[in-house]
Amino acid sequence: MVKEISVPYKTAAGLAEKKFTAYFTMHGPVVRESEGKWVTIRLMQLHIKALMQSYLRTKTTDYQSYRKTMELQANSSNNTIFADSSGDIAYFHGNFIPRRDTAFDFTKPVDGSNPATDWQGLLSIDETPHLLNPASGWLYNANNWPWSAAGASSPKKQDYPAYVEMGGESARGLHAIRVLQNKKDFTLDSLIAAAYDSYLPWFEKTIPALVKAWDYMPSQELAPQIDLLRKWDLRWGVDSVPTSLAVFWGEDIRRQVSADAKRAAMPVEDYIAAKAPRDQLLQSLVTASAKLTADFGSWKTPWGNINRFQRLTGDIVQPFSDSGPSIPVGFTSSIWGSLASFGAHAYPRTKEWYGTSGNSFVAVVEFGEKVRAKAVTAGGESGHVESKHFDDQAERYSTGNLRDVYFYKSDLAGHVEKEYHPGN
Repeated sequence: MVKEISVPYKTAAGLAEKKFTAYFTMHGPVVRESEGKWVTIRLMQLHIKALMQSYLRTKTTDYQSYRKTMELQANSSNNTIFADSSGDIAYFHGNFIPRRDTAFDFTKPVDGSNPATDWQGLLSIDETPHLLNPASGWLYNANNWPWSAAGASSPKKQDYPAYVEMGGESARGLHAIRVLQNKKDFTLDSLIAAAYDSYLPWFEKTIPALVKAWDYMPSQELAPQIDLLRKWDLRWGVDSVPTSLAVFWGEDIRRQVSADAKRAAMPVEDYIAAKAPRDQLLQSLVTASAKLTADFGSWKTPWGNINRFQRLTGDIVQPFSDSGPSIPVGFTSSIWGSLASFGAHAYPRTKEWYGTSGNSFVAVVEFGEKVRAKAVTAGGESGHVESKHFDDQAERYSTGNLRDVYFYKSDLAGHVEKEYHPGN
C-alpha cells in the first residue's frame, strides 16, 4: 500500500506543507532498507486497552486485582513490579509478547512474505517471565533482563522462548543485585542509602584493562591519569576527579568499539576488557584528558563541576546555560551502573553537562500498620518560577535527602499552606 502523508510546518511567511510518500505492508510501515530489502515493523496498537491497564491498576487493592489488569496484555514497553500491604511482591515482564515460531531468529529481520513468521496470538502471563513472592525475599526492576530479577529465585532463561527477552545484563542490574542480595532488614533510610550507593560496576573490568594497557605500553603523558584511576574505588562523588576522567574515557571508548562489540556479539564492557587493542584504550584516555582540559581548564576537574542539575524555567525543554544557577549531582548515567540515574550531557552552547533523564520521581514505601514513605521529585512540585516550590527539592534530589510523604490527613498538621474546597 502507498500513502501520501502531509506534514504542516511553520515558516516566517506562515504555514507550509511537506508531503511524504509512505509505504505499508500488512505488517506495518516500511521503516528502512537492509541488504536491498525493505523492512517493515509491526507494533502493538491497543491504545484503549493500554490506557485502561495504566489507569485501572492504580485502583487495585491486592495481587489478584492487580494481576487482572495485567491480563489486558497492553504493556509492550517495560517490566513491572508490585507490592501490597499483605506482604505480597510480584514481578511481571512486559506482557504484550506475540507468540512466534521458534524456528526463526527474531533478533534479526524475518521474511514477512512467509506466513510462518506471523504473530500467532499473545503469550499469556503464565507463559511470560513472572514472579510472586520469590524465596529470595526481594525482587527488582531496572529495565533489565528477567533472569536476575530476584537473584537465585529468578525465572530461568531456558524455560522460555528466546524471543521473550533479547537484551542482556546491564551494569545497573548487577549493581541492584549487589545491594539487595542477602539483605533482610531494610528500613526506609537504609533502602534509600542502597538506592544511592555510589559504586559504578561498568568500570570493574574496563579500568583494569586500561591500566594493564598502560603497564604494557607506559607513557609519561598518561602516568598521572593512570595513577589516579589505578587507586580509584569506582565510586562517584561530586569531588571525585577519577569519576570525571573515567566517564569521559568511557564515553569515548564506547563510541570507538560499539560496532566491533556488536559484531562480536559481546557486551561493550566485556569487549573492552578482553578484545579492544591496547593503543585504542590509551588513545581514548588521551582524548578524554584533552576534552576535559579544553572544556574545563584541566583534566583534574571534579565530577560535580561537570555534572549539574539546572531548572531555569517551567518549560519541558530547558534553555540550559552555564551562566545560569545550577547545582552539582554526584550520581551518573545508569550506563555505568549507577542506581540513582542522571542522564546528562553537554548542549550546543554549554560545556557543563545537564541532566534530562533518569531519576525524576523517587519514592521508598514501607507497609505496616500505617503506610510510611519518603520521596523526592526533580526540582520541585511547581512549574511556576515565582513559586518557592519551583526548585525547593533540587538539593534533596541531588543528594538523595528524600522528604517525608504526608499520606494521611493527620500527617498534614503544621504543613498546610493553603486549603481549597470546590465551590469556594
